[in-house]
Amino acid sequence: MIKFTERAPYAPVEYLYDVEEILYKGKSAFQDIMVFRNPYYGKMLILDEVVQITERDEFFYHEMLTHIAMHAHPNPKKVIVIGGGDGGVVREVLKHKTIEKVYFVEIDEEVINISRRFFPSVSSGVDDPRVEIKIMDGADFVAKRKTADIDAVIIDSTDIIGFARSLFTPEFFTSVRNCLTNHGMFVTHTESLHFHKDMVIEIQEALKNIFPLVDLYTAAIATYPGNWWAFAVASKGESPREIRNKGKIKAKYYSHEVHQQSFMPRGLYERLMKRELEW
Repeated sequence: MIKFTERAPYAPVEYLYDVEEILYKGKSAFQDIMVFRNPYYGKMLILDEVVQITERDEFFYHEMLTHIAMHAHPNPKKVIVIGGGDGGVVREVLKHKTIEKVYFVEIDEEVINISRRFFPSVSSGVDDPRVEIKIMDGADFVAKRKTADIDAVIIDSTDIIGFARSLFTPEFFTSVRNCLTNHGMFVTHTESLHFHKDMVIEIQEALKNIFPLVDLYTAAIATYPGNWWAFAVASKGESPREIRNKGKIKAKYYSHEVHQQSFMPRGLYERLMKRELEW
């Protein structure tokens, strides 16, 4: 059996996966794309030699990226999803019965097509009539919006390098704030607290310059380097720790209890932001 080695670009680790079968290998205008089958994780999507999703555990990431913000908002109707060409976040957003419109903004159309072909359970929502697919840079899409009518903006980018970098600038964060309603929520992953603590802090600080309320929660993602994954969530004033949307959804991991327990304790968060944590 052949092996695939993932060399994490910003982490001092490597992951070795058994490859039962290579199902697809190609190159889009933006990145190398591969899909292979692993005996434990099932089908795996690889972009530029970095694992993006696996059939076995993708729900942990997609549920935690999506439902914290969606349940903190009292009545989410219009959502922008940037990145996440696999469609997992779109699938999770559509579980909320209040949703009327999802703008699915992905720069690389080939990732959407590959996910439709090899990951139908993940991409199951992308062809829903409420979803409008935009093949373009997410930063440009948000910057061009003229009205504050969006209830949540969710960023599911690749690692914070290359063409995804435009989604982590003060200019982009300002554009996001300007397009959100008064109850609007913004959320993005910010890498691993084990290996990317400085990056986590820098994004928190950048958001605090633009949003009145910024917080941090975490989730364990087995196939992402460092495993202890951090998410930044920001709003125009309402705490994302509070559950305002009481609507029930079908989830494998997320729950209201998980929501409340996932946020970093206040004291630990303050020490993190003061750079007092010695790990």
